[in-house]
Amino acid sequence: MTQKYLEDAKELFEVMSKLKTADEFSAFLGDLCTIKEIQDMAQRFEVAKLLEDKKIYNEITAKTGASAATISRVNRCLQYGEGYKLALSKLKGKK
Repeated sequence: MTQKYLEDAKELFEVMSKLKTADEFSAFLGDLCTIKEIQDMAQRFEVAKLLEDKKIYNEITAKTGASAATISRVNRCLQYGEGYKLALSKLKGKK
């Protein structure tokens, strides 16, 4: 991420970290994002879960409707990034 991006989003990230419940986060995202943006984020997270479960692209596309480009991007983030891994580990910790 670029330094400018981090500076512009710092306060947003700080307030997000202070939201305590899924309902609070849902209310905030409902105001902040369009329905399509929330659907797209939910789709990418579902793709990440399926990739972690070793599903192949065709299975993921059939289940989620995600394009090969979206699946590839999420896969790259899973391999080289930290965010999806962190979120998925927190999800597993709840189960």
